[in-house]
Amino acid sequence: MSAELIISVSGLRGIVDETLTDDVARRYAAAFAAELPAGPVVIGRDGRASGARFARVIGETLASLGEGREVIDAGVAATPTVGVLVRDLRAAGGVQISASHNPPQYNGIKLFSSAGRVIPAAAGQRVLDRYRATVAAAQRPAGATTAAVSPLADPITAHLRLIEQICNVPRIHSKRFRVLLDANHGSGSVLGKVLLEHLGCETIILGPTPDGAFAHTPEPTEANLAGVLKDVVERQAAIGFCQDPDADRLAIIDELGRYIGEEKTPALCVDHVLRSGLRGPIVTNCSTSRMSEDLAAKYGVPFFRSKVGEANVVDKMLEVGALLGAEGNGGIIDPRVGLVRDSFVGMALVLDAMAARDLPVSALADELPAYAIHKSTIAVPSAAIPAALEKLATVFPNATADRLDGLRLDWPNGAWLLVRPSNTEPIVRAIAEAPTMEEARELCERSARAITP
Repeated sequence: MSAELIISVSGLRGIVDETLTDDVARRYAAAFAAELPAGPVVIGRDGRASGARFARVIGETLASLGEGREVIDAGVAATPTVGVLVRDLRAAGGVQISASHNPPQYNGIKLFSSAGRVIPAAAGQRVLDRYRATVAAAQRPAGATTAAVSPLADPITAHLRLIEQICNVPRIHSKRFRVLLDANHGSGSVLGKVLLEHLGCETIILGPTPDGAFAHTPEPTEANLAGVLKDVVERQAAIGFCQDPDADRLAIIDELGRYIGEEKTPALCVDHVLRSGLRGPIVTNCSTSRMSEDLAAKYGVPFFRSKVGEANVVDKMLEVGALLGAEGNGGIIDPRVGLVRDSFVGMALVLDAMAARDLPVSALADELPAYAIHKSTIAVPSAAIPAALEKLATVFPNATADRLDGLRLDWPNGAWLLVRPSNTEPIVRAIAEAPTMEEARELCERSARAITP
């Protein structure tokens, strides 16, 4: 277990009562409040046992600062739902209490701007600087008015209405798909059940109670979903959807019980939206499969890469007026709904693709460009990382080098290698994609041999 908070410019995570305490939450909330304009703040949480406690602590802190700020408590809600609510309620910002795919002993705090997106890097850095400069929990100024923390009666309808506008609801409804949703006791079931029923699906939900009592390790990887793979087949589902606890990521299992995975979720959505006739730029981060890049070329639309991180993807999307954005962890971003990775968008678009073409999801997945991805970590002292990356560039002289985020090397056959430093450990992370797994693995192993003393 980590002895320190996991901190980024968009939020932090830690072990409850070890690194993430009430005092940390108060200080971080106060630092965030100093960055916000006037207006209410929306708070949501992913269902973990400690979530209600941190919602109370953060809500009380925000409501007590200055002249008092209205705080709207959405209760258990998915991260993309919080983003929608911030915009729908014209809030000054939002806070999602979630540790995403981390184990149950963790929780975290993610910040949203008034645009309903993860807070941009510059603003997030200012919050972080204030937090680090604060040595004690925030106190209410003498004589200040304390505003109320108000529960939100209906946190999901605004999100549902936006999603139904991006798919053909009657077409999906006519298919009566049997869908297995593995919410795994996270927040995904809150909107997931309503959405799937609205789309006319016969729905089977695993872990429907959002209490954080995860039935399996929460990251939706193939290894962690072994039992769910069998459930999809045994229950004769047309598709299995698997969410992480805050429901911004989506992995897919086909009707044959195959793990389609997270990397293919964005590609399935990109293919469907472009096939339907819509046109516009596609954006992914530089560690995401090149499937979406190939599809953009197939349909004749621009493609752009961003640095790793949701905030960076959204920045690039806004810069180029993107039609869709994505990260390879199964997070699809559709500006028609919001500027947040959204598993519900992925579910609706994939079901719409199945209905539009009258094909099983296995056939849709098999049509995608075929690549294999391998990931590894390499121990490198932090001070030695810049020189190690420069050395690595000389090891592969026939590759095209890009230094947008660490070092990315691309080859004409579609293979690529990204090596970038960790923000929290003295390591670099290597990720390679190639036509075969053997080639992808060899790229990672060659990079390790090249830069390891």
